[in-house]
Amino acid sequence: MLSRDIRAIEMLAKAIELGSLRQAAAAQNVTAQAASQALAQLEESLGVRLLHRTTRSLSLTEEGRQLLDATQPALAVFDRALARARLSKDEIAGPLRIVGPRSAFAAVLWPVIDEYCRLYPDVQPEVQLNDTVGDWVLDRVDVGFRFGSPPSEGLIARPLFQAQLIICASPEYLQRYGGPHSLEDLALHRCSVFRHPGTGQVFPWYVNIGGEIQTREFPPTVATNDSDLEIQATLTGQVIAQLSSLSVAKLIRSGELVPLLTEHVASHMRLYAYYGSRKAQPLRVRKFIDLAVKRFTDNQDLTLSANELTTFSRTGGALK
Repeated sequence: MLSRDIRAIEMLAKAIELGSLRQAAAAQNVTAQAASQALAQLEESLGVRLLHRTTRSLSLTEEGRQLLDATQPALAVFDRALARARLSKDEIAGPLRIVGPRSAFAAVLWPVIDEYCRLYPDVQPEVQLNDTVGDWVLDRVDVGFRFGSPPSEGLIARPLFQAQLIICASPEYLQRYGGPHSLEDLALHRCSVFRHPGTGQVFPWYVNIGGEIQTREFPPTVATNDSDLEIQATLTGQVIAQLSSLSVAKLIRSGELVPLLTEHVASHMRLYAYYGSRKAQPLRVRKFIDLAVKRFTDNQDLTLSANELTTFSRTGGALK
């Protein structure tokens, strides 16, 4: 209703400016009939006449003059705001709201943000890492990342890569306690478990059994809701843990951790980037999405090949 009235007032102003309703209609890319109908509807809703019209001329009534005098400054501000909005969508500047999981993701996300900020220093990233899933619309998110199933809120979901869940121990642990020869042996070892930071729920270990993902649970020696602490507990030889390849691929390649029971590595958790329609996105958002997709899609630094898993498991250390 408001937008219809605004268009009618703009038509009224253009008709007075050009001295012709027909010319005003042409200038606004509508038919003369549509222009006349819009003004008639406005007059009817206000209950006053706005124009004196004859076949040769038109002029404002006193009510029409008062209406234009009162609305023209506001319409001018409105037009300038629209113009600024059109320009800003092509500027690579302003806030960029990013959300993602906290666990094991900060170290992966930051290099992408750092590279982006070096390319576009006028963008201000606002990053919220949380293992709970918020409301994408209410939180005014530009770009989000999520493991597991793609979002179902009518967003665009771009699959990036599949993270691996790898059972690991440090060389110190293996020297002190030995290693498991089967999944059943893990019940006799010092294992860690991870609790969801939001719910406190214990995550089971996900294992690949002949191509099928199954879960296993073990009595914990260490339980934590912080992925960095779990990694430290593993590095210092306190526990065997199942850890994400995002966190441990580099540690395995350096020999600081050893992958165990590699035939059971699970790789069912895919990382998705999600965002709204690209048609309405500011350029700063589109550029970040493009960079994130480029850096994350099938990134070999974040996963281990089957050959690497076999080699590091066999040697218990880095390649020589």
